[in-house]
Amino acid sequence: MNGYRLAAGVTAAAVFVMGMPFAAEASGSYELRRKVIGLSGIMSVTGENEAVSRGEYAQMLVNASTYKSVALQVNATAVFADVPAQSPYASAIRIAAENQWMSGYLGGVFRPDQQITLQEAIRGILALLGYTDEDFSGNQINGRWAKYNYLELGDNIGKEPLEVLTKSDCINLFYNLLCAETSAGSDYCTVLGYELSADGEVNPLTIADNDLKGPKVVKKNYSLDDYIPFKVSEATFYLDGQISDLQRVKQAKSEGFVVIYYNTNTKTVWAYSNDGENELTGSAMVAVKGEISGIFYSSSSVMTPSTVTLEEYGDIEFRLKDSDVQFAFSIYGEMQVGDGVILICERSGGTDGVDSYTVTDYIEY
Repeated sequence: MNGYRLAAGVTAAAVFVMGMPFAAEASGSYELRRKVIGLSGIMSVTGENEAVSRGEYAQMLVNASTYKSVALQVNATAVFADVPAQSPYASAIRIAAENQWMSGYLGGVFRPDQQITLQEAIRGILALLGYTDEDFSGNQINGRWAKYNYLELGDNIGKEPLEVLTKSDCINLFYNLLCAETSAGSDYCTVLGYELSADGEVNPLTIADNDLKGPKVVKKNYSLDDYIPFKVSEATFYLDGQISDLQRVKQAKSEGFVVIYYNTNTKTVWAYSNDGENELTGSAMVAVKGEISGIFYSSSSVMTPSTVTLEEYGDIEFRLKDSDVQFAFSIYGEMQVGDGVILICERSGGTDGVDSYTVTDYIEY
């Protein structure tokens, strides 16, 4: 045992981390939409005012489809004269063209750097929903525009067909796609393994998947780049359960350490900060470090530990959430009184004004 593990507790921690930022969101708010699209890996949610190119849009369509997992296996051949095989969008453009999500221009060119218009974008979105040319008799453009409006795919966009889309527009467009019904009558989000909540919004908790890695302790004198296998400049960050950024995570690390989990597919990093002053205040999730001073059992089960205490935190009891964590602190597990440990905890306020702490994961040190 090297102090790190990836088990049920990790997934539970991810659910808490991902769930907390959304709890106070207004239904369908732009910030919720932005977070969901960022977590899904459909597109980067930075630079929201930037115009989107046709090449970028082709990549978004692939990322929002069942082709996402096989895109890297598609041979990046030059399908269009102006899209060389070494283009970062070559595979996506080939998939989009072969599936008729997007089309090229006369002369065998795609114009990957040209800005995408709403009219062009609509074709790809409706294609993902299962609509083909045969579904639109007469004027194809007008038919697609009518279907786009009928399915409410334009919510929060408000642009005319020939206007250029920004990243912000695409965040709204792809979120609306996730909430829309396919031509077969099913929720599109289920294609990607997500679910809609009772109010018809994408449930962000269903975005947590088996690709989560961690926990890893990053100490103040070490670089995040050494622990994360993708560019941190391109990542979406959460700190102590709230949407954050790289600079804030670095600042938290400089005050002691951070515990991180990450998802390579979505380029998302969840970090828990050490409070630095041993005061458990100010965040819904927190990482605490100390020496185990006591392991306690409930009267109903003398074999299953229920709480632990740390020398540095006095009589505060940290409740052990599930069987995986409980086993680690039981007589059969590896954690004992006197051992050093970092606990990743969910913090919540009690009716009596006293906060409670639930351990969702741990790291031996």
